[in-house]
Amino acid sequence: MAIKTYKPTTPSRRHMTVSAFEGIDKKAKPERSLTEVLKKHAGRNSYGRITVRHHGGGNRQKYRVIDFKRDKDGKATVVNLQYDPNRSANIALIEYEDGERRYILAPNGLKAGHIIMTGADADILPGNCLPIANIPVGEMIHNIELYPGKGAQLVRAAGVAAQLMAKENGMAQVRLPSGEVRYIRENCKATIGQVGNTDWANIQLGKAGRKRHMGWRPTVRGSVMNPNDHPHGGGEGKSPVGRPGPVTPWGKPALGYKTRKTKNRTDKFIVKRRNSK
Repeated sequence: MAIKTYKPTTPSRRHMTVSAFEGIDKKAKPERSLTEVLKKHAGRNSYGRITVRHHGGGNRQKYRVIDFKRDKDGKATVVNLQYDPNRSANIALIEYEDGERRYILAPNGLKAGHIIMTGADADILPGNCLPIANIPVGEMIHNIELYPGKGAQLVRAAGVAAQLMAKENGMAQVRLPSGEVRYIRENCKATIGQVGNTDWANIQLGKAGRKRHMGWRPTVRGSVMNPNDHPHGGGEGKSPVGRPGPVTPWGKPALGYKTRKTKNRTDKFIVKRRNSK
C-alpha cells in the first residue's frame, strides 16, 4: 500500500506521511453487529491507580470483533476492506453463503469480490484458513493458533508473515517474524499469506498531536526530574546517571535487562531463539 506525503506548509507537515488507503472502502461504515463499545481506562486499574503510564485521551473508537478462530467452514465473499483504528493491519468484511458476516485480518493481495475458504480442503491462496497439517512446507502464513480452537495469537501485525519450515510427529516448525523458530501443533489453524498494509512501519507521524489522537500522553525523561521522582533526577546541569546503569523510576535495571522467566513452560517448544542463542 502506498504512502501519501504532503507539501511542507508547516514544520510538522514537512515530514508527515499517511497511508494512501488503496483498496480501502472509505465510505463503508463498520458493521453494527460486529462492533462493541471500547471503554477507556487511561492506564488505571480497578482501584484507580495508574498501572500503565502514558495512556489517556485519544479519539473515541469502537472495537471491531475479529474472527480469529475461523471456526466456520465454507466459502465466503469479501464485501470490502476497511480501516481498523484498533490495530495496524486492515480488516476485511466477509459474507458466507448463508448471509453471516464476519471480520478477518486482510492479507496482502486480498480485494473486494474475492472468494476465500475455511476448512481442511481449502486451496493454498491468500486469506484461506486451514490446519497447518494441510499447508505445504515453505508456505508463508499468518494468524497462527497456539492452541487448537483458541483462536490466532501469533503473527497478526501489519506486514508480517511466518514461514512453515518442517512437519514431523504431529508438530510443525514455524519461523516467526522475529527469527524465532518454534514448534506448533499441526492441528492448529493458520491463514495463508502475509498480513496486508505492508507500508505501515514506514509512516511518519510528523507531529505530537497524532500521538495524542492515538491515546498516548507525553513521556518525561527521568534525567529532568527531581531526585525524589526518579533515580536519574537531580544534579547541576546535565548530569550523568550516577549509578552502574540506567534504571526505571522504581530502581529496576532498564535497557537490556532480561525479564523473561528462566524456566518458562513454553521453552520446550522453542527450536531457535530470535537472538540465535
